[in-house]
Amino acid sequence: MAKAMASVVSVLPEWPGRPPDAEAPEGSGVVVGDGQWIVTAAHVLEGARHVLVRDADGNVMEAVPGPLSDAADLALLRIEQPLPVLEWAEASPQPGTPVCVIGNAFGLDHSLACGVVSAVRRSDVGFNAIEDFIQTDAAVNPGMSGGALVDAQGRLSGILSAIFTKQSDANIGVNFAVSTELARTVTQALMEKGAFRPAASGMALKPAPVSGETGKGGAEAVAVTPDGAAALAGLKPGDRILYAGNRRVRGPGDMRAVLALTPPGEKLPLRVLRDGEELTVELQPR
Repeated sequence: MAKAMASVVSVLPEWPGRPPDAEAPEGSGVVVGDGQWIVTAAHVLEGARHVLVRDADGNVMEAVPGPLSDAADLALLRIEQPLPVLEWAEASPQPGTPVCVIGNAFGLDHSLACGVVSAVRRSDVGFNAIEDFIQTDAAVNPGMSGGALVDAQGRLSGILSAIFTKQSDANIGVNFAVSTELARTVTQALMEKGAFRPAASGMALKPAPVSGETGKGGAEAVAVTPDGAAALAGLKPGDRILYAGNRRVRGPGDMRAVLALTPPGEKLPLRVLRDGEELTVELQPR
């Protein structure tokens, strides 16, 4: 893991006139792209205009805030002197797979903790507008947001984003990282285009069934925009989406994740429940 740790930095944001957060005074970031890009969690920066980063050797350097996606909680920083790049894994690790997390726990600098993947494709958790989380029991604590989730080969498998807590902001074994696929998609868009804009479906969705009801879980269309992608696919209000491609849709968050991962114009098969019968339509998000 030494190579992976060399590609993780501590992120030190500064806000004029604002004291640092005593609980999470610092954050973390991962070196990607050409070695001058650092991806971190957008909430670590929170609009900071002056940012420093500290590498694994303790060297501190200026970092310029770059483009970000609040929806996916990912942001870029740019440094002048390249650092070692962490290679992306090809796909998200599966449940039960050993993984490690690397980040700046409580501002103590580089920390490594290991565990297993508890679940994948977590959405509708409530942290971000677009969620495609890998859940892990590896110890993630304040200051590690924006750090690396790595597989057994030391490859970048996700960007640490959130800790699920009740009473305290400390690790209780339910932690979330932006998935390999979503993190890589958003990061590449930010580096190449300066923005990330997920494809649009042209419909509004709600969870189904609602509390107290029975039935197949899905995302139900409550409104369909005339001449939008959903309308052109033949979708109607009341249709309940059960699958998008090979992904089981359990709620609107799953559809938001799929749309974020689907290039505009690419056709996406949907399995839909309508009036008690299942049918397949082809959505072409725009």
